[in-house]
Amino acid sequence: MDLTKEDYRRHLMQLLPEGPVWPRDLDTFMAKVLGAAAESFARADNSAVSLVREFDPRESSQLLEDWERNVGLPDECLSPATNVAERRRRVHQKLARQGGQSTAFFVSLLASMGYPGCSITEFRPFRASSKCNAGLNQGGWRYAWRVNVPVAANVKLLNVNGRANEPLASWGDAGLACLLAKYKPGHTIVYISYGEDV
Repeated sequence: MDLTKEDYRRHLMQLLPEGPVWPRDLDTFMAKVLGAAAESFARADNSAVSLVREFDPRESSQLLEDWERNVGLPDECLSPATNVAERRRRVHQKLARQGGQSTAFFVSLLASMGYPGCSITEFRPFRASSKCNAGLNQGGWRYAWRVNVPVAANVKLLNVNGRANEPLASWGDAGLACLLAKYKPGHTIVYISYGEDV
């Protein structure tokens, strides 16, 4: 594809009827008229070629806002994208993500959001088939699960200039909590545990 103005002018000249009334010289009035038409055709052709490239969100630029609107971006859980490449990556992630409720899905979701190495703890209540020395609640609740993040996210410690009513430490990532609340199974409760820096 990517035909140029000269390609279109040559094609249009070949479509002219035969005979002395239809000269093929480049200096004639007809050649100049066909050259102007060829320029319009080349511009339309190049626009069509660029539109085909817009079908892939990883290469999109003119239709990137439309892609974002269609997949529900910007996401209220994520900080705004800082550049076009990040915007394209987020659109592609939303389209490629298949969803799920498995541990593997959530681990891969967390890794794609910049939290590699996370693990998930599922709590199970005491059952008749449980071991005799198992705790009654086995550390949790029936429909609760915990995401174990191996790095401390947004940890803020009290410093000398802090006020007396400020907590000694606060931590957490509101975006991560929002994202997990959005994708978790509706009947479950999710907790996030932040570990030490690795």
